[in-house]
Amino acid sequence: MSRMIILTEAELRKIIGLDRDAVACIEAAFAALATKAVAMPPILRLDIPEYRGEVDVKTAYVPGIEGFAIKISPGFFDNPKIGLPSTNGMMVLLSSRTGLVQALLLDNGYLTDVRTAAAGAVAAKHLSRKNTSVAAIFGAGMQARLQLEALTLVRPIREARIWARDAAKAQSVAAELAAKLGFPVTAIADARGAVTGADLIVTTTPSETPIIDAGWLEPGQHLTAMGSDAEHKNEIDPAAIAVADVYVADSLKQTRRLGELHHAIHAGLVADDAVFAELGQIVAGRTPGRTRNDQITIADLTGTGIQDTAIATLAFARAGAANAGTTFES
Repeated sequence: MSRMIILTEAELRKIIGLDRDAVACIEAAFAALATKAVAMPPILRLDIPEYRGEVDVKTAYVPGIEGFAIKISPGFFDNPKIGLPSTNGMMVLLSSRTGLVQALLLDNGYLTDVRTAAAGAVAAKHLSRKNTSVAAIFGAGMQARLQLEALTLVRPIREARIWARDAAKAQSVAAELAAKLGFPVTAIADARGAVTGADLIVTTTPSETPIIDAGWLEPGQHLTAMGSDAEHKNEIDPAAIAVADVYVADSLKQTRRLGELHHAIHAGLVADDAVFAELGQIVAGRTPGRTRNDQITIADLTGTGIQDTAIATLAFARAGAANAGTTFES
């Protein structure tokens, strides 16, 4: 007889939040990727173009961790037009020893949202200037909100700008975040204006054409690109990758295939075998990140299965401690 725990989104929200523990959990996952024999296959992706839909399946096994997660993550980007969220999904946690299912995490994408925001915080912690105080967020969805919130855990943010194609949505999100975070958050209609004078820029859109021009970037800025998690997505002018002082991938194998780096390689601006640091190597102290305050740094985050295994393992441990969820025996 095997036992499995089922956790709903509401139960998971009670035991996992976007806090320093979540950031530390994802930071440790990045370090493991650089220092352990992690097994992480390429992302499996199914495209459903007629409904602007895609489904990603991610997984990773980390030696020494009792479980591994398989995460199913749909993104259907026309859903908001019919009153539905654009992302949802679930994670299955299996035993690394036996392969038996330990937990079914019916999170509707919540854990992915948390781990993605936490990854943005890890990138900011290791690559942005320590006195970073002005943030520019591109996008007005859930990840835009969470990225700004995550930045406040690692940097002394005192002002933020929001840019989105939908100006009314940008204004609404800016007002919501200003009330929640307690500092000025302004919607800016001009993309270049949002970048000018910002210490840190985060892009969180599913854009297929660049929304950040290379010529806009200023010495000392850090840019984290979150949205390009598929070959056709492209938020950053490919020339920016070539002119950056420091470019960092979450997984170089992935960013060469589907991140912002992929577009720079395709444009002939970067050699396809050029070697760059991975965020985990910087977290683990094996490679330097930012070494001067005037450097332009870019983090290209495509999302990795190890982040899903890390957050699912944390959720399972928290659920056990809180006696949360429904136990199912088979």
